[in-house]
Amino acid sequence: MASGFGYNGGVSRCFAYWQEFSKCYAQTDVPSKCSAQVEDYLECLHHTKEIARAKAVKAEFIRKAEHQAHEGRKAADILADGVIVGVGLISRGEAAHSK
Repeated sequence: MASGFGYNGGVSRCFAYWQEFSKCYAQTDVPSKCSAQVEDYLECLHHTKEIARAKAVKAEFIRKAEHQAHEGRKAADILADGVIVGVGLISRGEAAHSK
């Protein structure tokens, strides 16, 4: 359970979610109605959905890099850029010519 105290004192980062869950749980006769609050609280604690989303983005980036490798650019060069999310306004080749 959440004590309400953070690591450095004060309120913990997930305490608001815990309060919403405990408020819902205290007011209902059917605990399954509070599943959204439980889900929010557990996501705050463990970040499972956030981690899964980041892994999916990374896997898609790697998949696209491998696909571009078949079009002539080396996959290692694409992955060495290290940019998973970008707007695509400046490519690596154009940046060298603009100076």
